Amino acid sequence: MLPLISTNAIAGVIFLAACLVWIAPEVIGTFRQTARTARRTAIVHDRGSLGVLLALQWLGLALSFALAWAFPLAAIPWQRTALFALGVVAMLLGVAIRWYAIKTLGAYFTRDVAVSVDQPVVQTGLYRLIRHPAYTGTFLTMLGVGLALENWASLGALLLCVVLGHLYRAHVEEDALRQTIGQPYIEYMRRTKRFIPFVY
Repeated sequence: MLPLISTNAIAGVIFLAACLVWIAPEVIGTFRQTARTARRTAIVHDRGSLGVLLALQWLGLALSFALAWAFPLAAIPWQRTALFALGVVAMLLGVAIRWYAIKTLGAYFTRDVAVSVDQPVVQTGLYRLIRHPAYTGTFLTMLGVGLALENWASLGALLLCVVLGHLYRAHVEEDALRQTIGQPYIEYMRRTKRFIPFVY
């Protein structure tokens, strides 16, 4: 069974529109939200994490689309239209969560890991519960893509790549914040979870 987006023109258009809502601001942010352009006084501690993150995310996306067509036997057979709709909603909700988190951080958000000595520990909005809500938003968006493709192999490959990339990135980011901000961030880490409130 092939994905609905390949057999139904309306589903294809809806999926493409959701992808544009997700990708367009990310592309713009890639050029405008770096330490070099947004926070020149910050010290970059990226350790290649941005490259690793992007490489794994795009590898996961490429695999998810390839597997959806290469392994139709792995298709999720039940309630395909509802599953597709759920996937699109998850994509858009993930985008909304990610950009709300980015807006909450304001000038302290950069694509590359960069920290200022005088940087405060942001604990408002979603940051009261989790340390990386922007990444949680990305997870939800990727889950939505996988669901919209209605294929277990696609979903598994995509989530594996995305989670691996974000685990490394979160480790690098937390190390940099711990070393630069010190005790206030260590205490914040003790009170919060990484990606999922009250769970992990």
